[in-house]
Amino acid sequence: MRLAAIGLAAAAAPAAAHTGTGLAGGFQSGFLHPLSGFDHLLAMVSVGLWGAFLGRPLIVALPVIFPTVMAIGGVMGIAGVLLPPVEIGIAVSVLVLGAMIAGKVRAPVWLAALIVAVFAIFHGYAHGKELPSAADPVGYSAGFVLATGMLHVAGIGIGLIADRPGGSTIVRGLGGLVMIAGAWFLWVAVR
Repeated sequence: MRLAAIGLAAAAAPAAAHTGTGLAGGFQSGFLHPLSGFDHLLAMVSVGLWGAFLGRPLIVALPVIFPTVMAIGGVMGIAGVLLPPVEIGIAVSVLVLGAMIAGKVRAPVWLAALIVAVFAIFHGYAHGKELPSAADPVGYSAGFVLATGMLHVAGIGIGLIADRPGGSTIVRGLGGLVMIAGAWFLWVAVR
């Protein structure tokens, strides 16, 4: 487990999805974009995973809240609204979501929704800053949102193993690995 965590942290490339300019645009480009940034991928899977762990209503609510608020963050990015350092916010999102899963944190509905919404602003903002350079912003956005939703569903699927014998330990271990990756992203972002 320790070796896997070290390997994950070493392989983690922070903010790979947030290149800033020159997006090809279009649905396919938007769909593939979230899969190219390990930080975004881990955060999206973790939202679904934590939602599955928390159960109803959050198993459904968190994967709905995230893309909805992410769209608001995207508009903020397009509009050039100033935010604290976005890459630090994204790194903290991975770190905190991993910690919530690893620690089996059963946050109340309002707090879990608030945590996910705040992090969604940072993720959306980063991609909103990139969106004007896309050749087809509408197609790009549609692909991006679909891929994000699919990553949430993947997290829910993984989270459902927590109900199986030994599954909770596996899920918590995965949360720990996500937390380590988030710490790595944060270290790189503040250097």
